[in-house]
Amino acid sequence: MSTTAVRRPKAPDTRGPVRKLLTSFGFQIVAALVLGIGVGLLGVQLGASPENPTALSDTLSKIGSSYVTILRAAVVPLIFTAIVASISNLRRVQNAARLAGQTLLWFAITAFIAVVIGIGLGLVLQPGNRAGEGLETGEPYTVGTWWNFLLGLIPQNFLGLSVSTSENDGVLASSVNFNILQIIVVAVVVGIAALKAGKKAEPFLAFTESLLKVIQRVLWWIIRLAPIGTFGLIGSAVIQYGWGKLTSLAWFAGAIYIGLALVLFVVYPILVKTHGLSIKQYFSGVWPAVQLAFVSRSSIGTLPLTERVTERNLGVPRAYASFAVPLGATTKMDGCAAIYPAIAAIFVAQFFGIELNLVQYLLIVIVSVVGSAATAGTTGAVVMLTLTLSTLGLPLEGVGLLLAIDPILDMGRTAVNVAGQALVPAIVAKREGILDEELYNAPRRGLPFAEEDDADETPADTEADAAAAGSRDDAADTDAVAAR
Repeated sequence: MSTTAVRRPKAPDTRGPVRKLLTSFGFQIVAALVLGIGVGLLGVQLGASPENPTALSDTLSKIGSSYVTILRAAVVPLIFTAIVASISNLRRVQNAARLAGQTLLWFAITAFIAVVIGIGLGLVLQPGNRAGEGLETGEPYTVGTWWNFLLGLIPQNFLGLSVSTSENDGVLASSVNFNILQIIVVAVVVGIAALKAGKKAEPFLAFTESLLKVIQRVLWWIIRLAPIGTFGLIGSAVIQYGWGKLTSLAWFAGAIYIGLALVLFVVYPILVKTHGLSIKQYFSGVWPAVQLAFVSRSSIGTLPLTERVTERNLGVPRAYASFAVPLGATTKMDGCAAIYPAIAAIFVAQFFGIELNLVQYLLIVIVSVVGSAATAGTTGAVVMLTLTLSTLGLPLEGVGLLLAIDPILDMGRTAVNVAGQALVPAIVAKREGILDEELYNAPRRGLPFAEEDDADETPADTEADAAAAGSRDDAADTDAVAAR
């Protein structure tokens, strides 16, 4: 039985130009950035500093940290349900193994290009030889090694949770932590087991997909608070780190952002153009997720919006996007796992006067392409850097040189990560002939982060998404192609 996808026309936008501007997510984020920087600079002028906190700096810090806490609270259930649901969605896709292989291949290709750019910038700009005075070495707060990475894959419990207790001024404080890698492993195993279980697992898979919808709805509410969180995070960062610490690491920070810009504004557009797609439409489609990633510094936190724009703006079929985007959010890290560790490793070697040989440069490439999962979609680029340094035999104390400005760099790194996580599914979908180019080239209307109207999602729409990705029978596949 054939199924034809019918898109319901959107209601006309009756908002005035002023209201459109004020309700624009991009405008709200930019306004929060500018206001946060202004208030942060005001706080510095009033004497606020890490050593001398004031009421203003405390308020900004609490606003920013509260938003991050809320965002992190949704990470564990989001990762588990998203990965289980994404694996289960593969049963709706014909040639699922081929799509998965193509996705991983393009993850590796783009990571290779990014790490080569990073190595080139490190050698040309020589950031380690141009470091300013006053830098202090120190032990990293976390160390990534291949053994730690492999052992970290073994779940300690079902949700990879652990409790740690610390003492501060005689007061004991306990906190619950989670290991993203372990959660990913558990989710993958559960998802595969559910597929193997067949029809008996259908209620579980249906429940997981429903739970994912609920969690995503909660995350939409959290996303709406992003401008408030942005204001607090940026203002607090200006007071805590200031612009002074960037001076001694200006060449390093510049090299990182030049590399990120080359990947985002040169490499990605070239890949888009070579696949016959519009560069303008790609950027206009993915930009809302890039903005949120820049602020939140979390690929996992941005995952619902990344998946939304990949489907709605870039025209990637839902059945494939729901697999590729969560996979990318945990393993596709061109910023954190390619550009950053390459330049940072060369910086550390130059700072300590260590000459790297050809084999070590090749190891940087291998570690970046293979070890991306060590970042696990969180603000964990330091883990990736220590993994790279330990593989090269470079001093881990060098990580302490860079921690002061890591939050500033992490904004750009995460933005590039998310842009790549949406790009690869679009490229693969285009290569496999399943990309909805009409939707890709359509004018951008409405709010891409707005809540989805579930009432508009009819069974026919859902089946059409599956057909667009290659349905389970040839007849439906033929009708889907004819419908285009």
